[in-house]
Amino acid sequence: MPILRSVTVFCGSGTGNRPAYVEAAKAFGHLLASNGLTLVYGGGRTGLMGAVADASLASGGEVIGIIPRHLFEREVGHTEVSELVVVGDMHERKAMLAERGDCFVTLPGGSGTLEEFFEAWTWKRLGLHKKPIAFLNSDDYWSGLVETLRNMAAAGFLDSADLDEIIVEETPAALLERLGSVPSR
Repeated sequence: MPILRSVTVFCGSGTGNRPAYVEAAKAFGHLLASNGLTLVYGGGRTGLMGAVADASLASGGEVIGIIPRHLFEREVGHTEVSELVVVGDMHERKAMLAERGDCFVTLPGGSGTLEEFFEAWTWKRLGLHKKPIAFLNSDDYWSGLVETLRNMAAAGFLDSADLDEIIVEETPAALLERLGSVPSR
């Protein structure tokens, strides 16, 4: 398995209504930094995006944010990250998120988070990349979606081998272990 150097995280710009979501985002950010991994994310300073970035920064990690100009201009860009890349639109953001990370991890979020996950997973299914894709299933947030994907496979619309490639773990440590090898420090 290739060595991971950077992790692209998809997650919400809100915090949700359960403290477990924020706690898991913070724990994941700390874990990335403590393992010498760069966080690549959507560049926001609010919600789970801000929580994972702030935790990684607080632990001495490198954080790369990629944000579309229209969101940056609404003053939601996290200007304290190691590198903040302001791009023209959401399409450019997603392309750069895909390019700069060695894997994809999806934390709780809304429709934008789902859209980012599905695009990265679809690209993998089409052979456009071979990067690991994962859900951090904080407080069973993604369990219903995983069940829906299983139903889609059972109905013949997805190949079960494609489902087997999605890593689903409950804790940041278990998830990072399943993602593969990390650089030695």
